[in-house]
Amino acid sequence: MNHSHAGKIILNESAIAEGVNLVADRLNSDFSDAVIITVTPGGIFFTADLTRKLKFDVEMDYISCPHTPGERNNASEIVFHNNIGIEGRHVIVIDDAIESGGTMKRLVEHLNEKYNPQSVSVAVLFVKPGRISIPARCYYAYEMENDDLLIGYGMPWENKFRNLSCVSQLIKDN
Repeated sequence: MNHSHAGKIILNESAIAEGVNLVADRLNSDFSDAVIITVTPGGIFFTADLTRKLKFDVEMDYISCPHTPGERNNASEIVFHNNIGIEGRHVIVIDDAIESGGTMKRLVEHLNEKYNPQSVSVAVLFVKPGRISIPARCYYAYEMENDDLLIGYGMPWENKFRNLSCVSQLIKDN
């Protein structure tokens, strides 16, 4: 794999594992049952690692709303099939990160307005500064210091680099 776009490592594998444990501990203290909804494709890695650390019963589903990393106004279609049925249930939406927050806000509002869950929470590995307010309790391990574009651990650039085992700054000019 060509790693020419991977710059400074922001979160190595050890830091990611620590972050997964931090978020899992918080979720384990707050929930005894929940439906996990993974934001695909970005949230797949974090969901896989996180759900194995959860000590309560989970059912799993997925949702998608494609966007370009760094894009502030995502208006793409939300695709959610509601395979499990979330009405009256606690829902935890899992993604890799919250960047601007616009997409996650849309997803939370969509789930609340159309499916009437008991609660919707959000779990991500990290959040970036300057994000908008999301109408949900947010669980995260790290708050980034800046708004650099990042790749790896689910985050792409030009639909590549999701499978890097760490989170790195993106080097665009190669």
